[in-house]
Formats: sequence, C-alpha cells, structure tokens
Amino acid sequence: MSTSPPPPSPSTAPRRPSAAGELWRAVSVRVAGVLGRAHQTWRRSLQVRVVTITLVASSLLVGGFAFLIADKITTILLDSARSDVRQRVTSGASYAAKQVSFYGQPQEAQLQETIDGTVNYLAGGDPQQTSGVVVAITADDYPNDIQTRTSPSANVQPLISPELRAAIADGKVASQIRTGRLTDETTKYLVYGSPVPTRFGQIELYYLVPLGRQDVTAADARATVVATGVALVILLGLLAALVTRLVVNPVRVAARTAQRLSAGLLDQRMVVNGEDDLALLAASFNQMATNLQRQILRLEEMSRLQRRFTSDVSHELRTPLTTVRMAADLIFAERDEFDPAVARSAELLQAELDRFEELLTDLLEISRFDAGFAMLDSEPTDLVPVVHRVVDRLAGLAERVGVPIELDLPGTPVIAEVDPRRVERVLRNLVGNAVEHGEARPVLITLGIDETAVAITVRDHGVGLKVGEEKLVFNRFWRADPSRARQTGGTGLGLSISLEDARLHGGWLEAWGAPGQGAQFRLTLPARAGDRLTTSPLRLVPADATLPFGGPRDGNPRDGGSRDGGQLAIGPGTGGALAIGPAPAGDGQRTEVHS
Repeated sequence: MSTSPPPPSPSTAPRRPSAAGELWRAVSVRVAGVLGRAHQTWRRSLQVRVVTITLVASSLLVGGFAFLIADKITTILLDSARSDVRQRVTSGASYAAKQVSFYGQPQEAQLQETIDGTVNYLAGGDPQQTSGVVVAITADDYPNDIQTRTSPSANVQPLISPELRAAIADGKVASQIRTGRLTDETTKYLVYGSPVPTRFGQIELYYLVPLGRQDVTAADARATVVATGVALVILLGLLAALVTRLVVNPVRVAARTAQRLSAGLLDQRMVVNGEDDLALLAASFNQMATNLQRQILRLEEMSRLQRRFTSDVSHELRTPLTTVRMAADLIFAERDEFDPAVARSAELLQAELDRFEELLTDLLEISRFDAGFAMLDSEPTDLVPVVHRVVDRLAGLAERVGVPIELDLPGTPVIAEVDPRRVERVLRNLVGNAVEHGEARPVLITLGIDETAVAITVRDHGVGLKVGEEKLVFNRFWRADPSRARQTGGTGLGLSISLEDARLHGGWLEAWGAPGQGAQFRLTLPARAGDRLTTSPLRLVPADATLPFGGPRDGNPRDGGSRDGGQLAIGPGTGGALAIGPAPAGDGQRTEVHS
C-alpha cells in the first residue's frame, strides 16, 4: 500500500516571491533599461547633447526671468492697492475727525448716529455696496459707549490682528494682509487702519479691501509669462536641433564615408553642396580621400612588386645555390687533403652556405606571409615533446657557449590544437636568441596551460632590453647590439617569422626586458584552434624582476590580473601588456636542467 509523502513544513517549504517584489523587480529592470538607453544615446549623439543643454540652460534662464517678471507685477499691483487705500484712509480719517469733533463725551446720544452715518458715507453711501471694500470704525477704549460699525455689515474682528491694533493705538497708520471670510468666500484682504482723534480720546478707522482682483491679475500675468517662456524654450530647442542638424549631418556623412574608406572602398566620396564652411569641409575630405587612394594604390603596387621580387629572387637563387652547394660539399669532404689555409676556407664556405640557405628559406617564408599564402596545419599536439626536441637540437650550442637550459614543464601532457612545425620553429628562434644573449647564465623555459590557452616563456639573464626595444625586437633584421657577433649565425628574420606564426595561430608573441635583468619572451596560443584569447596562463614579467616603480598595480587580463607588482612590457601589434607578479606554478610541475 503506497502512501503519499507528508507535506513540507512551513520552515522547509520554499518561499514564493511576493507579487509586490516581482513588480518592483520588473519596474527596476525596465527603469534600468530606459536609463541605459538614454545614457547610450547621450554619449553617442552630439545633437541630443546640444539640444538637451540648450533646453536646460534656456529653461533656467527663462524661468528666472519669468519669476522676476511675475514677482515685479505682483509687487506693482500690491503697491498700487496700498497707495490707493492709504489715500482713502487718510481722507476718511480726516472726514471722520471733523464729524465727531463736536462731541466732548462718548456718552452723548447723537455720537453713535454720527459714527453710523460717517461709516456709510465713507463706504459710498450705500450700506449694501458690492465693491467688496469694508469700512469699519471701532472704539476699543469705550466698549460700553461706542459700538463697532461696519459697512457693509460684517464681523471684521478676526481680520484685525492685535499687532495692528497696537500700532494704531500708538497713533500710527498701519496695514497688513490677512486672509479671512467676510462674505461667502475666503479672500485675501488688505487691512489698513488709522487713528481718528476726538475731544474725548481716540477711535479707529479701518478699510478692508479685498485683493481678489489683484490676485487674478497677477495669476493671469504669471500664466502669460509661463506660457511665453515655455513657447520660447520650445522654439530655442527646435532652433538648436535645426542648427545642430545642419552641422552634424555633414559630420555623420563624413564619418560614414571614412568608415567605408577604412573598409577598403576607396572610391567613396562626400557630396559637396554650396560654398559654405561645410562644403569646404566636404571638398577637403574628398581631396584627402583621393590623395589617400592614390597613395594606397601606389604603396600596394610597390608592395606587390617587392613581394614578387623577393619571391622571384629567392626562387632564382635556388638553382645556382644548389650547384654551389654540390661543389662546396665536394671540397668540404676533401678538406683534409688540402693545406690548412685552404681547409679553413672550405669550412668557412660551408658555414656561410648553410647560413645562405637558411636566409633563402626565411625569405621565402616571409614572402608567403606577405602574400597571404601562409596556411595553418593544426592538429592536437603535445607540446612537452616539442619543447624537448628544441632543447635537444640547441644543446650543442648551449654547451659551447656555457649556457645551461632549465625546463619547468608540467608532469602531464599539454595538448593543444596547433601547427607543430610552426610552434617548434618559434621556440627554436626564442631559445636560440636566449642562448646567444644568455651571458653564460641559465635560460629557463616554462610551459603552462589553463582552460583556454597554452603559454611558453623563455627567460634569459643577459644584458636585457632597453626601454622601447620591446617594440623593435620583432622588426626584420633588427639587432639590439649591431657590434655583437652572432653565435647561431641567424638571419635576422627569426623573430619576425615567429611573430607571424603566432598571429597565424590567433595567438600573442610578446617581449619583456630591462637593462641588466635579462629578457623574457612569451608565446600564448589558444588551446583550441579558432578560439579567441583573453588571458595567458603565464606572466610576461618574471617574478625575479626588479620593478621600476613601487607598490602593487592591477594586472592586465592578458596576464592573469594579479596584484603582486608589475612592469610594462609591450608585445608587437598588441598595443602592449601590463604583466603583473609571479607566475603561479601548476600542479605536477617538474623542473629539468640541461647544461
């Protein structure tokens, strides 16, 4: 009998994301995408930057002017209202003083009627007037004898602050702006007060003038200024877009034409319209393109003739060289029967013929690289035996000059899809140069591998390279010291051919050196044919190198990104590499010494 598994407990059941969390993540992703696209557009479009800056600057400028203008209009309207009300208060206070000047006591019977008539007169003679202005006369010092009268009738006490009453009690004409309700709507009022002197003391006259009309006028003015400013900003933006487009379009056309020219379409030209500066730019660009086309075609023809000449000469020299070789071999074989001077001449002839044949071989190889006919025959190859073959071949030379060769190789096979003939030739050139410049000090060969690449470094401890020579060492027929005698009888083309072999594999061949510290060359190849290299398993700068600057530096990804210190080392055609720190030893490394 089968049983169903128990339901998961609340503590072990997986928590499902909430709907709010999913919505927030979706919104965040969408916002990040929009910001990313906006940033990319900002970086790539000159027109967008100019229009945006114009809009922002004009908005700030127009906004500032609009604020000043609106504030000035509001101030003018308010000052006008204050001036008008002040005149009315002054004349009203004089009129009220004359009307009550006949009364010596606040208890007189006719005083209240006089005050009522005065208020109605100052309000325009109609207690029901609809202008909105409220006139009031109060006598706080005589609350039991004189009652507050207003026209039209309203409760004005909330709009008259104690500060205003105190100022008027001191005999001053004062004003304030208060917001309150005297009718059905809450309105902003300008409250103006003035003392009215009498024979028995002082009463107060107040004018309460609504500022609704001024507020409406100021609001209309602000709206007009804002609308005008917005329209002006939009027009400035459109104008900036139009002007920028007129300038940017020819630049974009020039950029596209330059891209086509760089892609090999040498017949591309810009259209010349008009006679302005942009037309002059287009005409100058076309003239430059024509001159470049003519020069490139001339250089290509010269290069083609040079390659053909080198190839033809190399091939034509084969036949006489073969004849000379046969005669030289015969003479060299019989040298024991000759005089010592003739025997020595036979040996020198044999050595120079060997070098001449090697030079012809290298010239033919260089001509194939120049013509683009070099082919790569990749196959899975164990590089450990390749290194051993190179060392065995150069062991005699190393023993003759007293340079021991040390090997730091993995204990397991190092398999990579390479052309073994070309890799062996590269290593032969690198190790031969290291032995020649080793100054009787050890030469270390290191082999490393990771998931994507294999690398071989050849380190010597000779005189090293001067600053800038890392770029020149791969040039054809270049020598660091022209006065130095060659031990290997090289042709001066070995490193140039090695560089082409590395490029043919899609790899790197780089050099590092420092005066008195020797030099190190690094060959990095992809483990699988056709892959693209991003890093190297081994460091370009050796661990025992003395750095010219203190402190750790970040490494280049091509050198593994270490932070153990570094030195600038430049590989040809790569723009250089910053190699940092010592090379980590792989598992199962073993070291051999060949002396």
